[in-house]
Order: sequence, then structure tokens, then C-alpha cells
Amino acid sequence: MSPPSAIDVEAVTDTQAATFIERLSINGVQARRSKHPPVSTAIAAHASSDMFKSPGHGKPNAKRWDHILAEESKSRRPSPLKAAAQLLKTPGLISLGGGLPSSTVFPFDHLDVKVPKPPYFSEPETRESGVLVRAGKHDVAEGKSIYDIHIALNYGQATGSAQLLRFVTEHTEIVHHPPYQDWQCTLSVGSTSAFDMALRMFTTRGDHLMTEEYSFCSALETAAPLGIKCVGIKMDEEGLIPSDMDRLLTNWSESERGAPKPFLLYTVPSGQNPTGATQSLQRRHEVYAVAQKHDVYIVEDDPYYFLQMQPYTGPDAPDVPPPSSHEEFLDALVPSMLSMDTDGRVMRLDSFSKVIAPGTRAGWITASAQIVERFVRHSEVSTQNASGISQLVLFKLLDETWGHAGYLDWLIWLRLDYTKRRDNIMHACEKYLPREVASWNPPAAGMFLWIKVDWKKHPLVREGQESDIQKLEDKIWRAGVDRGVLTGKGSWFRAEADAGTEMFLRTTFAAAMADDVTEAVRRLGEALRMEFGLDERNGT
Repeated sequence: MSPPSAIDVEAVTDTQAATFIERLSINGVQARRSKHPPVSTAIAAHASSDMFKSPGHGKPNAKRWDHILAEESKSRRPSPLKAAAQLLKTPGLISLGGGLPSSTVFPFDHLDVKVPKPPYFSEPETRESGVLVRAGKHDVAEGKSIYDIHIALNYGQATGSAQLLRFVTEHTEIVHHPPYQDWQCTLSVGSTSAFDMALRMFTTRGDHLMTEEYSFCSALETAAPLGIKCVGIKMDEEGLIPSDMDRLLTNWSESERGAPKPFLLYTVPSGQNPTGATQSLQRRHEVYAVAQKHDVYIVEDDPYYFLQMQPYTGPDAPDVPPPSSHEEFLDALVPSMLSMDTDGRVMRLDSFSKVIAPGTRAGWITASAQIVERFVRHSEVSTQNASGISQLVLFKLLDETWGHAGYLDWLIWLRLDYTKRRDNIMHACEKYLPREVASWNPPAAGMFLWIKVDWKKHPLVREGQESDIQKLEDKIWRAGVDRGVLTGKGSWFRAEADAGTEMFLRTTFAAAMADDVTEAVRRLGEALRMEFGLDERNGT
């Protein structure tokens, strides 16, 4: 089964076929927009994905999730101030009711940002041929734009600005095309915050959260102080193993565990942090089927989705040709869980952190209307909305300058850039790491290479002087630090408190320059050879 492609389909009247009719294509965006009312340019304007997406005729509605919502979430009520702000668009209305400051006291007249002009995305090309984009304070009133400093830097709705919400809703439909009718998006201040909100929406102290046996440590640290216990699902080279998840849930004993059966799964299916594993299409279907069997709700945290890379062919083999079109690029991506979610049991977390910049602190979630509404109620009294400056800059870049076609061009360029970075660290590992004690799999997505260390071959273990895996892990890790290379201990990412029986080191190839990555791997190889008493070779 290949991922759905972003192509236009002729309209038909049969409602069963209508599920596929309204699949949005890049070329269809402007036609779609022309059929919708203009985006409201009022301050704190109400916005919903329903204003921007297809009606989804013939698709089912999502299931209801009242039975898993926590009392904290159920008890939240709409903000009367946010609701009243919707009246600001009323012609002739003079507002004395809200606590919004006048933009005349905002100490910004305009913002200038130089951005790449597709397809010239590199730093040197941007310096040479980039476009200077300006956002003025009163661009809307002056007829220059539909979004400006006057709007963006004032208070806004928890859904985010209509201008940016429209773009991410269209993007979600182009890429994922959720197969149920009442899906919606809402902006977040990034996936870490969104996950924190999700935990507080669904869980209470003492509940158990399922996740990969090695998981994103910030997610684990988010759950711990909430009194949520993490249960690790075994992994292989494709990530989470569905049969182990099914075994856990089938055999769960509430009396033995002292807690009800878990109903929430947190998973990073593409370029998983820390292991770099990517679930295949078949694996994702299997995980979803287990979730349906046991009525599990899924939090799909997928910041590395667009960091899916070209297949690794080895140091001497020719590169795989890059995608030649937007459609070919989208077809090359492993479909998301959202794209197969007929029940509305997936909350997908998307972020601009890995594909634009982490400092934007902006992302979005996609879920059923019921879940998005509860998320918005939480946002109204916590984060409120993503940074206005970030939203404005992202809108000027993504919507006004690049458009959807330019954004996909950027993502294709990013795919190829990360492929080069991944290939570089792979070549370094093949040259410098001792295969007697180190092994690894080429990651298909993400930023991380997960190196397994055969700790039982360490001289202290063979001689019976040490059997504590955590002490040896620290010893090996510090040997690397002493030689000038910092890696991540595998134990930092254990979902459960036990030490496990295997040893890993997490490395990343995302930030350092290629020569520095090569040198770091050489130093790591030197440290491993010294620790394990191996002969020096290929290290000078």
C-alpha cells in the first residue's frame, strides 16, 4: 500500500467515493481559498480548521473519548474573554470590554527577515539571492497583507492566528488527508508543551503510559512529576513491537499492577528519539490495530517526519536519485498514523522545531474536534497562543513567500541535506568504530544514530570484576568524554527505572560539521578500543 498522493480527482456524486474527491492538492489551494470567506483580519479573530478544510463528505465522524478524558479536562470551561473577542469584528463596534493594549504603544514599526528563494536554500545562496520580507505594523489597513504587527503582537485566540492556522490545516490535508470527517488542527507552542497538555487531558496520578522501551527523555520527565508511570514496549529495528504491546495489554492484571489497564500510547514513529528507528507502513498498521483491539488512544509525536532520508546505499554505491516532484516526494514518505486513523484515536503532534527552527516555539496538533476543543480550553489558561512574532514570521515565510509548493521544495532540500549528514556519520562509523564490540543500523529518518555496545566483552566483565551495567556504561561514556567526544547514555532514555540488559550510546549527526562528526567518531572508536583492550587500527 503506497501513501495517498496529492493529486486532483474529478468530482463524482457517489458519497462513498467522496472520501477521495476532496483530497487537497497544491494546485488546488487557491481554488479552495476562493470558495471560502476571506480570513478575518480582526484582532483575536476566531478561527477553526473547519473554515479551511474540505467538508469530508462520506467520511465517518470520530469516536467520542469522554471515557478517557481526565476530570481536569472535563471541568474546563470556555474563557468568556476569548469568546467576547469574537465580537471585535463587528462593524462599528467600539470596544471597552477587553484588556487589549493599543498597538500604538508597540515599539515596533516593521520587521525585516531575509529568507531563501526556492530552490536556492543554502546559506550562501540565501545571502546572494534571498528575499527580504517585511512585516509592517499596519499592513492590513494599508492593503499590503492579511497579517501584520498590529494583529500578531496583540492577544490572540488559543487556536492561533487564522492566517497561520489556515496554512497548517491545508498542509495537513495535503500530506496526511485524515480519513475521518471532524478532524481539526490548533496551534501549540511546540510538542513538549503539547504533550504536557495531552497528559493532563487524559491521565491522572497513578495511571500508566505506554511508550517505546527507550523513549524521548523529556517526555519521560514530563510524565514523572504528574505521577504517571511509564511502561516500556520492546523494540526492534523498526521501533515499537506491536505483539509486545498486545501481550502487555492482554495480560495486564489490575490487582498485581495496582493500576487500571493503560489506555494511552506515546510513540515517535519516524526517526525515533533516541534509537533512530522508523516504523514501516505495515508496522504502523499493526500498532493501530492493537490500539483498536484494546481501545488505546495514540499520541503520535512526529517531529522528524520530514527528516525521512534517501535509502542508505553504503560508502561506494551510487546515491538514490532525489524525488523529482512534490508527488514523488510525498509518495516516498511512510504514511503517518493520522493518515490511517479512521476512529479519530490519534493526536498528532507536529512542530516547526526540526524543519524550520526550534526557537520559533510553534507547532500544531491534529485530532478530532472533541479533543481539539479540550486542548484549546487548556491553552486558554496556560500558553494562550504561540508567540505572535513567530506566527507572523512563519506566515510571511510559508504562506506569502514560499506557498505550499515552496515549502515542499524546502522539505525536499532538507531531506537531501540530512541524507548527506547521515551518510557522513555512517562512513565514519564504518571506518573507525570497532565492530567487535559496536554495532548499528543506518537510520531512515531523524537525527540520531543508536550504537549498541557489547558490554559483556569488557575485560572487567570477562574477568569477573564488574557486572553492573550502569557502572560500565558510565565508565565507557566518560572514556569518550576524556577523549573529547560527547554522546548520550542509553540509560538516560529508559522508559522504566531498571537498567536493562543492553548498552547503547546515542549520537546525533544534525548539528556538527561533517569533519567534526568524523573526528568525533574517530575519538569514540579510540575510547572503545582502549576500554575493551582492542588493538588500535584505522584510528590514525
